[in-house]
Amino acid sequence: MRNKFLSTPLSSFLKFGRTLTSIPQRLSPHLKLRSSSPPSFAPPFCRKSLCSKPAEKFQITCWNCHDVPQSVPFLFCQSCRCVQPVDHSIDYFEIFGTEKTYDVEGIDLEGKYKEWQKKLHPDLVHSKSQKEKDFAAEQSARVIDAYHTLSKPLSRAIYMLKLDGAEIDEEQTIYDAELLAEIMEIREEVEEATNSEALNHIRSQMQEKLQNWSNAFADAFERRDFEEAKNVIKRMTYYSRVIEEVVKKL
Repeated sequence: MRNKFLSTPLSSFLKFGRTLTSIPQRLSPHLKLRSSSPPSFAPPFCRKSLCSKPAEKFQITCWNCHDVPQSVPFLFCQSCRCVQPVDHSIDYFEIFGTEKTYDVEGIDLEGKYKEWQKKLHPDLVHSKSQKEKDFAAEQSARVIDAYHTLSKPLSRAIYMLKLDGAEIDEEQTIYDAELLAEIMEIREEVEEATNSEALNHIRSQMQEKLQNWSNAFADAFERRDFEEAKNVIKRMTYYSRVIEEVVKKL
């Protein structure tokens, strides 16, 4: 049993990692663009040094009423109250109106999540066009994914690395003998636990370890030491997995 666990790939403990939404760097094809001012054309005799102008600025507009956004991110039009198509260039932190930060303490993620769902939930557009129903389903699902991702230390850490182009190799096998020996011992304790008191004690210990390594990730990320951040995530993954097993057994 021990040998089998030693060769367990990291992907076994990152099942939710694959559900994270990818982040392509382009606007949704459904979004319309509008120039903030009509284009101007310089006469052929005009010298470039005298007649050059700043590049035209474009604004996203509502697909239904063509009004410009009154606030960002533009998931919902305040003018016509229509749900907008998903724009994958908007990251999860922007959805919740916060800067990209690992420390989310003090940020009301749940409150913002509920606020968005009051506008985007598919049940609220049951009488609308199929087009808007599809937009609502996509937007609502993405907000749910954003909430679950940012509200947990491990998934938030993985997501932040992905935003910076530092992918986690989910097939990588961990060879840290000390860590694996510790985790195997803890898992045996979980299997042998016969009451909720013992299980809660184990969970409390794992939550403390997870918090300590969360702090270590925040420090590594701030220093832009992505390799160290990845190593920290490996430990966080195992402790999170133990917590999940304890919760299932409670």
